[in-house]
Amino acid sequence: MAARASREDQAAAKAARPSITLIVGEEELLIERAVKAALASAGHGGPAAGDQAAGADIHDARAGELAVGELSVLTSPSLFGGETVVIVRAAQEASTAVAAELGALAADPPPEVTLVVTHSGGAKNKQLLGTLQAAGARRVDCQMVRKFGERMDFLRAEFARAGRKADDGGLRGLLDAVGTDLRDLAGACDQLVSDTTGVVSAQVVARYWRGRAEATGFSVADRALEGNLALALTQLRWALAVGTAPVLVTSALARGLRTLGQVGSVSRGKSGQAAAAELGMPAWMIDKARQQLRGWTPAGLARAHAAVALADAQVKGEGASAGYALEHLVRVIVECRSRAD
Repeated sequence: MAARASREDQAAAKAARPSITLIVGEEELLIERAVKAALASAGHGGPAAGDQAAGADIHDARAGELAVGELSVLTSPSLFGGETVVIVRAAQEASTAVAAELGALAADPPPEVTLVVTHSGGAKNKQLLGTLQAAGARRVDCQMVRKFGERMDFLRAEFARAGRKADDGGLRGLLDAVGTDLRDLAGACDQLVSDTTGVVSAQVVARYWRGRAEATGFSVADRALEGNLALALTQLRWALAVGTAPVLVTSALARGLRTLGQVGSVSRGKSGQAAAAELGMPAWMIDKARQQLRGWTPAGLARAHAAVALADAQVKGEGASAGYALEHLVRVIVECRSRAD
């Protein structure tokens, strides 16, 4: 009787779960997590999306690579029975015929088939979103996390998932130390949860990240943009010593210069809050950029941008030494700041 009840419970759970999951957005980490959650909900969760779970036939394909009629093959019953999971990524890339097949499949999914579809959310093939939702798809939004407040919320949620708390100082310190990439931030949260106790504060982040937090592409960029050549070179050597990829340094410098250009285009008469609202940046970033702008001219910023583009190509293989290219770049940027035009 117990075994029969268990089978009935499993059947009821299977009937209750949606057979179609629609994941909309472009944030890769969130998409990856949503795909895994859909697999787990279907009873096929694994350490990575697309794992062959026991008793499940899982197919993972990009919509743009699917030929007409291929979906029918992927969703056909297995010779050995059991369930089938079909993951169709980037549905916005589907041809008109394949998009129509996806809609028809969602409207009448074969028994034992679970369909997971990802879509960027843009205008291309947007009608497919409505078709899938009308067919009863469960929608999961994974929009890009761009704003400072959204990143703070993401970090809070990461710590909450692990049963931990972090104050605002700790969250800001983590953003300063690690940068804005969600995957890097999630990994940093995991490390702090594993290796520290109590509330994650700015002091905890600084103590744990000492060396790495103080020697990143962002710290190199800050010192170079401020015109502090000696400290910028020191930070650069530490960053490379602890494994920071050279391309991350050029990326941080490029981002810093873009920020200076954006902030410099806003009237100095505007308050930090007003400028922040106009540019979509946190007020503290506006204040920091305005301090760094002292000594910079539009021509200097243009020359520095050109130097970063050249160094970026060199660290990606066109130069003999990435370290030398970066040291030269830092010197050029400091010179561009201090040079009168």
